[in-house]
Amino acid sequence: MESSKWIAAAASLWIQCSCGASYAFGIYSSVLKSSQGYDQSTLDTVSVFKDIGANAGILAGLLYTAPHPPPSPPWQPITWRALGSPLGGGDPVLRRTFFNTTNVVTAVHNFPDYSGTSVGIMKGILGLSGAVLIQVYQTFLKGRPSTFILMLAVLPTSVSLLLMCLVRIYPTNNSVGDDKKYLDGFSSVALIVAAYLLILIILENLLTFPLWAHILTFIVLLLLLASPLTIAIRAQEEHSRRLPQLPSNERSQLIESEKFSATEDSIEYHEKTSDDERLQLGKEMNLLQSVRTVNFWLLFIAMFCGMGSGLATVNNTSAKLENRSSTQLWRSWSLMPTITSEIFGVLHMGTIFNAIAAASPVGSYIFSVLVIGYIYDKEASGEGNSCYGTRCFMLSFFILAAVSLSGFLVALILLFRTRSFYTQLFHTHLRRVARR
Repeated sequence: MESSKWIAAAASLWIQCSCGASYAFGIYSSVLKSSQGYDQSTLDTVSVFKDIGANAGILAGLLYTAPHPPPSPPWQPITWRALGSPLGGGDPVLRRTFFNTTNVVTAVHNFPDYSGTSVGIMKGILGLSGAVLIQVYQTFLKGRPSTFILMLAVLPTSVSLLLMCLVRIYPTNNSVGDDKKYLDGFSSVALIVAAYLLILIILENLLTFPLWAHILTFIVLLLLLASPLTIAIRAQEEHSRRLPQLPSNERSQLIESEKFSATEDSIEYHEKTSDDERLQLGKEMNLLQSVRTVNFWLLFIAMFCGMGSGLATVNNTSAKLENRSSTQLWRSWSLMPTITSEIFGVLHMGTIFNAIAAASPVGSYIFSVLVIGYIYDKEASGEGNSCYGTRCFMLSFFILAAVSLSGFLVALILLFRTRSFYTQLFHTHLRRVARR
């Protein structure tokens, strides 16, 4: 049933909302540093393992596609990490890539015409999940970072086991229903939650909230996070009203005509492109085939530069707040899974985009430990290996700015290599929409 994919989308959003443990590292990093006597380089090394668990998800991609390729129920990776495994134990951050892979790839399959929007929503909610978890800490666990770490281990497991049966790929007929309308509704919820969290964080820094105020604001946050269920129910009701009560043979003809249109568009595209483009773009590839292409390595380098420098910034949030010289930087990489599915196909996209994402912890290690951590420790002169003033991070951020510029130039090369492909893809999408 097409309507059920909206329930799956809402369930995926709630799982994503519980998986932001890596973004909450700043909550307990200062305690970890002081209790263990770490310098900044050692603390950054610890944080890199968090980034490895959060981004190196090749195993998650293989579990998603290897046993039974889509559209089989994607329960294997969720169950594997929800219950823990010999490879990762109960670590909450190592679980994130399994949950994230399942939710993102399922969204691409359920909303093929709006994969960029659906993936953007999933990654946006994942980014907000760090702020949501911090609100849990502020409300119930203030001053108890060790208990907060325990909560990070229990909460994602509980949410995922509860909702995993709802997250699956559903056969769709895009000529019926309005995906964009309800995806825009999900986007609006994400924006409202982001604005609410921003206002709440500002007020918490300006005012001293009593316990009842923390509880009240947290209840409002829970109501906002529950609102996607309302959108999913409305989508299901409208689908039931609009779906014509056709005999089974006529309904099958409608679905087959949609498949024929997609095939016709694909044939028309291949007839208009060169042999080189046809071999590299839009074709279903596995991981071994994709790593032989230039486009894979361009994406890898762009991820290394952009996400590596971004994660290095997030990992040093606590240290930056100590010297009050800068504000937290967040990077969004929501386009990466969508680009992967469009260039290399959707069948193995979970494995391929997680292989590309492995560039993030590699960049994080180099920029966190060998750049920011090294320079910070060299400049540190305060008690507890602390540094104060602009000198602590100025040179580091000049280096990160240069790295980010390099990533931009690499992405620009990819743009020129794929421009004709995306132009044709855009016109194909317009024709498909016009047919409906």
